[in-house]
Amino acid sequence: MIRVLLADDQPLIRAGFRALLELTDDIAVVGEAGDGAQAVALAERLRPDVALLDVRMPLMDGIQATRRIGATPELNDVRVVILTNYALDDYVFAALRAGASGFLLKDIEPGDLLQSVRVAARGEALLSPSVTRRLIEEYVSTPPRPALSAPGLDRLTGREREIVALVGRGLSNEEIAEHLVISGATAKTHVSRSMIKLGVRDRAQLVVFAYESGLVVPGASA
Repeated sequence: MIRVLLADDQPLIRAGFRALLELTDDIAVVGEAGDGAQAVALAERLRPDVALLDVRMPLMDGIQATRRIGATPELNDVRVVILTNYALDDYVFAALRAGASGFLLKDIEPGDLLQSVRVAARGEALLSPSVTRRLIEEYVSTPPRPALSAPGLDRLTGREREIVALVGRGLSNEEIAEHLVISGATAKTHVSRSMIKLGVRDRAQLVVFAYESGLVVPGASA
């Protein structure tokens, strides 16, 4: 059973998400919060598998709540997913930096919502490649591009750097395998090893690293 915490300051939206999530036998909403501070408190008490947090909430917004959850060792297994109304919401990339595993648009189709929660619970990236690339290119391209000297980059082999760059461009393990003409299992192994070497806990953080390290340059062709 996937245990979900919902946090949104609009009761009607929470009710709608709860109704959709509880249509299945493998997902249960274990708590609801109307602000970020309450969301953090409930996460500490309930230890959900997935926390769906609205990016804009009173008292403590979704980014602050994400940062607090990510900084609590006991909540390391909680996957935070940010809910937003806009594909290019400037808060979303900040949320990924703070430790969110991904984001969802609030107008998501019901079936996609259920699948997204399952994906997040497995610790996989909950990032739409097209939307993610647009968002990151919009907000990471603003500051000067860093040199290829980000902490941990020197721990990666040449192949691992190549694969992290492909992850940053939104490719799945299967697409990486096809692109590099390797097996899916090999691609998955390289991704896992890269995450361990870089000390990131999920694929979303690997995407952030790919851009911040300069392995992926916003706007450049693949």
